[in-house]
Amino acid sequence: MPNRDPDRGVSVSTVLGRRLGGELLRLREARGLRQAHAAEALTASVAKVAKMERGLVPMRDPDVRALCHLYGVDDEHVIGGLFQLARLDRERRKARGWWRHDPDVGSLAEYIAMEDVATHVRTWQMALIPGLLQTADYVRAMCVVSETWREPDEIEPIVMVRMKRQARLSGEEPLRFHAVISEAALRQEIGGPAVMRGQLDHLLAAAELPNVHVQVLPFRTGAHPGLSGAFSVISFAESGAVDVGYNESISSTVWVEAKDGTAVYTRTFDRLARLSLAPRDSVNLIASISKGL
Repeated sequence: MPNRDPDRGVSVSTVLGRRLGGELLRLREARGLRQAHAAEALTASVAKVAKMERGLVPMRDPDVRALCHLYGVDDEHVIGGLFQLARLDRERRKARGWWRHDPDVGSLAEYIAMEDVATHVRTWQMALIPGLLQTADYVRAMCVVSETWREPDEIEPIVMVRMKRQARLSGEEPLRFHAVISEAALRQEIGGPAVMRGQLDHLLAAAELPNVHVQVLPFRTGAHPGLSGAFSVISFAESGAVDVGYNESISSTVWVEAKDGTAVYTRTFDRLARLSLAPRDSVNLIASISKGL
């Protein structure tokens, strides 16, 4: 959770920074060392080491290597993974994307910033079409029944934020996006038949993009591991190298940063994908539902 404004040049915590700090904390404690030992190795203060382990300050590669040496870590694969986390965290902190000063982004600011530097996003949606694949009319229909606005004029800026995010699906280095969607989300007529037909047709068009993979989990599957709710796994390199989990409910947002925790999300997503229809069969089901509206 951010605790200060990064534009004022002071400390701010980020998801990637906390992930890196948590890994280094785990390595230090496994060696039975105190923060004072780390501070001595870095010629820094104990307070600075504490900030590093809490993800409050960016870390340089020489500092990461010095700590790895102190903690007895000589596996270059492990060290390389920590370097990658440090680099991504620095890039994330330096980012000056459109979301930084857009008041309509609200609580999604951290997620959008992560989405902007990610290479791959896998999402499971039980009740809604994934945000990156929603039409403007579908977003408007959801806004009408939500508590995210007070005056009608506030709806359109919220819609525009969602539309801006979708730029990540195109361009020179488009985001790889794998969505597993419950059949329930396809049949819930948000906005009425006309809006929903437009949404499903848009989903069919998106499924034709080479970087977008859409699967449908049909009703006939019965019980499945995704019944507890929607979630996303955000990756920043090859699969599994640097992943974080994201889970949003009505009243809270949960970032899963520990490697063991994200592994659970990944395994759950993989199981849902295996239970789902193949992409071609998914497209046929979506087209059939759209035609029936």
